[in-house]
Amino acid sequence: MFRLTDEQETMRAAVRRIAQEVVAPRAAEIDSKGEYPWDIKEAFARYDLLGLPIPQEYGGVGADRLSICLAIEEIARVCASSSLILGVQDLGCTPIVLAGTDEQKRRYLAPAASGEYLAAFALTEPGAGSDAAAMATRAVREGDYYRLNGVKCFITNAGVAHFYCVFAMTAPEQGTRGVSAFIVERDTPGFRVARLENKMGIRGSPTGELVLQDCLVPKDNLLGREGDGFRLAMMTLDRTRPGIGAQAVGIAQGALDYAIEYAKQRVQFGRPIAQFQGIQFMLADMAIQIEAARQLVYRAAVVVETGGPEMTKLSAMAKCFAADTAMRVTTDAVQILGGYGYMKEYPVERMMRDAKITQIYEGTNQIQRLVVARAIIGS
Repeated sequence: MFRLTDEQETMRAAVRRIAQEVVAPRAAEIDSKGEYPWDIKEAFARYDLLGLPIPQEYGGVGADRLSICLAIEEIARVCASSSLILGVQDLGCTPIVLAGTDEQKRRYLAPAASGEYLAAFALTEPGAGSDAAAMATRAVREGDYYRLNGVKCFITNAGVAHFYCVFAMTAPEQGTRGVSAFIVERDTPGFRVARLENKMGIRGSPTGELVLQDCLVPKDNLLGREGDGFRLAMMTLDRTRPGIGAQAVGIAQGALDYAIEYAKQRVQFGRPIAQFQGIQFMLADMAIQIEAARQLVYRAAVVVETGGPEMTKLSAMAKCFAADTAMRVTTDAVQILGGYGYMKEYPVERMMRDAKITQIYEGTNQIQRLVVARAIIGS
């Protein structure tokens, strides 16, 4: 369905080489230690990967949405945690790309493009996950500042990000129309990372709880106008969800690659298990599902880039289908390896753990199905 341009093919080949040579040898260690891979981040910065989502006028590459997805997919094929270095840079910077002033863009996007700054996106709260409009974080205008109070949870890049796009209620009585967005720098008084989570998967990507206690944010750090926050958050997620789909496709492809090679080498009953029809059918189904997910992700990325009317629906479809595919494929990969698949010595158990989060973050797959249903029913 999609013929990649020569530039996209070249970029994908380059990222695949970086992933194989730089990231893959570190993947198991990143997972086992549960530490942020600063060396991988620096490598991505050297190769301008962190600048892919940033417009050229602010020092970035200005890549199209499909190219960003291609890069995320190739990195996730060997290490899901490392793919989030690019994925969250995209997520955290997109609100500024969409709604930032020229001064805000120069102040934050330029150092983000070079890798000097890391970004984060802070929407979720303990009482406001899927129901984002139920957020309790408040922002009150006081002269030249806004005073923010609240708690954000499950925030990717917590503790390593230099700035956070934080969403807070400025007019609670107005519901979603009362949400506003702010750029909060990590050294702002009253802002702190309260804890880091001990996670099942993506263990090399920090996830934590943020506390804002009488946190004074300059009024110039308001993104757009008061009341624009919820719409801005949804616009951002529409654009970045195909990236989660691409991450899921990459994880699934990596698991299939390993399962195929294992099945060719593992001998039972006198021959490689790849010669048994039961295994062949499993591998075929895995490949079919991955290719279907890939094509849906690529189509969503193209529609997001052009701003078509089906953007929200296709973005939700791509994220949902690809995430479910990753979970099925990685589980089957563990099954094909049998007892070895359950052991940390082999990568497929890590891939299965990593795949699970793609069904949850940036909107659970249940929420994506609601989005799709509303789009096709027309309500």
